Amino acid sequence: MVGTAAYGLTGARCGLPAVLLCLAALLCANLLLYFYLDALYQDTNPLSTHTQCPLRHFKVGTMNACAPWLRCPEIRTEVRRVKLIGQGAVKKVYLSEWRGQKVALSVLSSEQYTDDFLHGLSMLRALQSTRVVTLVGACEEDGVFVTEYHPLGSALMLDAILAQDRYHWRNTWHTRLQLAIDYVAFLAYLHSSPVGIRVMCDSNDLHKTLSQFLLASDMRLLANDLDALPEVERGSQGVKCGHHELNGDFVAPEQLWPYGEDVQFSDEAMPGYDEKTDIWKIPEVTRFLLGNVLGSDVIHFHLFQIYTECKRKEPHMRPTALEVLSVYRSVYDSMIESQSQRVRDML
Repeated sequence: MVGTAAYGLTGARCGLPAVLLCLAALLCANLLLYFYLDALYQDTNPLSTHTQCPLRHFKVGTMNACAPWLRCPEIRTEVRRVKLIGQGAVKKVYLSEWRGQKVALSVLSSEQYTDDFLHGLSMLRALQSTRVVTLVGACEEDGVFVTEYHPLGSALMLDAILAQDRYHWRNTWHTRLQLAIDYVAFLAYLHSSPVGIRVMCDSNDLHKTLSQFLLASDMRLLANDLDALPEVERGSQGVKCGHHELNGDFVAPEQLWPYGEDVQFSDEAMPGYDEKTDIWKIPEVTRFLLGNVLGSDVIHFHLFQIYTECKRKEPHMRPTALEVLSVYRSVYDSMIESQSQRVRDML
């Protein structure tokens, strides 16, 4: 009996340090998680992959210093095409190499689209910012320009990329809501840009809209295709995205032919519209970007009211992109605070 009691007492003494060790390990793990969340998600504004350079300069890849935009002589002699990676009506895009850096070379596909190509280039120059892909250089007389290369491709590839083992850890509501914030932030920038109020006309369906953006390596969204950004001049009759009739639920109501099926469509008779067409499309784009990850349903619940406001039939009743952006950032901060609070409660 004494031997048994002694054995039990010894086992208790041995087990106690193990329990304390487990509790200490759990405490340390929670502390690390708290500090990680606090450090990683404290700011939704910066784009870490972009370093500001002086006007008409760039810095990409492993460059240590900014360099002036490339001009025709440098592009002709130093930019080497590697392979075709994209093609549209206006341009072809080649993965290329310049002084050891991977870049994207855009080449005019056909002279009939010269105006669209040059418009896109002029917008790329004028809108250079942390929201837009970096311009490396251009040669208008050769119909080419060079931009930073982003291997993840367009936002259309988001689900496929986040399903990969390498990026699966990023498949969270944090990453996806940040992408939605980036999208709305670009619209806010576009609607008060240095070159006036601009409308995203290459956005007549979800697929086309997403194809206008690139995914950076840090999972941030960058506007890339700027070939169709007409300017809204206050007091004018607005803009029209193309000369053909638009259909479907994705486009805003004011972009649809208003005179019924019995009246044949006429570009001349079609009324113009403004930047509020971009606001109408925000909920659909957001739903794609958020996906079905844990927490996305909570985010949709918090965004329900702003979704409703974006879908108001009267354009002037919809919020501005800046107002939508404010709500998105507020929801992001609220989600982070709730998550951090849960971690603190575990300590």
